Amino acid sequence: MGLSKVYFTDLKTRSGYNLLDKLENLLKKSGMLNINFEKKFTAIKIHFGEPGNLAFIRPNFVSVVSNIIKRKGGIPFLTDCNTLYKGKRANAVDHLKSALENGFNYITTGCNIIIGDGLKGTDYREIEINQKNCKFAKIGSAIADADIIITMNHFKGHEMAGFGGCIKNLAMGCASVGGKLEMHSSSKPIIKQDKCVGCKLCLINCPKSAISMNESNKATINYDICIGCGQCIAVCRYDAARVKWDSVSNIFYEKLAEYALAAIKNKPSFHINFLLNISPGCDCFPFNDMPIVNDIGILASFDPVAIDVASADLVNKTNYIPGSKVNNSLEDKFKQIYNNTDWRICTEYAEKIGLGNQNYEIIKID
Repeated sequence: MGLSKVYFTDLKTRSGYNLLDKLENLLKKSGMLNINFEKKFTAIKIHFGEPGNLAFIRPNFVSVVSNIIKRKGGIPFLTDCNTLYKGKRANAVDHLKSALENGFNYITTGCNIIIGDGLKGTDYREIEINQKNCKFAKIGSAIADADIIITMNHFKGHEMAGFGGCIKNLAMGCASVGGKLEMHSSSKPIIKQDKCVGCKLCLINCPKSAISMNESNKATINYDICIGCGQCIAVCRYDAARVKWDSVSNIFYEKLAEYALAAIKNKPSFHINFLLNISPGCDCFPFNDMPIVNDIGILASFDPVAIDVASADLVNKTNYIPGSKVNNSLEDKFKQIYNNTDWRICTEYAEKIGLGNQNYEIIKID
């Protein structure tokens, strides 16, 4: 297998050539316009951000993508699927309200919003993939029915996957609520009793009420109810809720790759990673901590695996920001933040099943 092409533009601008212009030039030079958009429903897959989080991709960038698609005769729409956990994006009504609150609307983006898996997250298509862990994947119907998918991915850390980028946006982001449950169900957290202070944040935020307090006022998990969504890990301030690292956890990474494969099966796709506001945690939470490195740039590729590996490599080559969740530039920054994760399990398996190529070349675009 040769090298996949990953196109990159930095953030240097000048009078008459701003960052939106640079994005448009990047998309032209990287070949996105070679896709036949004529009369094709084109899903622009993005994360709208949980209200209170300010690290998500700005709507202005979406308008560049949607306007290109419309000029090529396509019919773009902006989409995401509902969440598994408590929050303001767990149903289509709240999800649309959250998107509007964060500035996503027809005026700012140039296209309408469709929640991919319907009102309650139950509107999906089963896509046959016949992989090791998943024979079928539950993909939100609006995404499954689209003719083309373009992903716009905010690259950042993630408490379960190590980082969130293109693969995770295709997999977890395109899955219905039931699909998300299927991916999470094999990887469940633990509560370190010596670290737990009894603050009950995990109990309050558990979407399935699987956490209770024991006689020592320590949190405990009922694994018969737990869905492995990782919400407790995200909200714990004392490093008590952690990923249980064993062979089962590898299945989570594999399922991510399998679901990403399902999301783009039998349709053209193109991917854009934004290495801006590179926060240590997911945009799913109603806050964002300070970035771990300075802004780097924007990447574009037809290969979802190559673009994620290239993004991770760029982050790891960039000096860390003192005071952030990262304390050195020698080790993998995502493993520093979440030391029980290993994102390479996902990219290696993704390559194995034909999702893409880990080997890439960076092509710099002004």
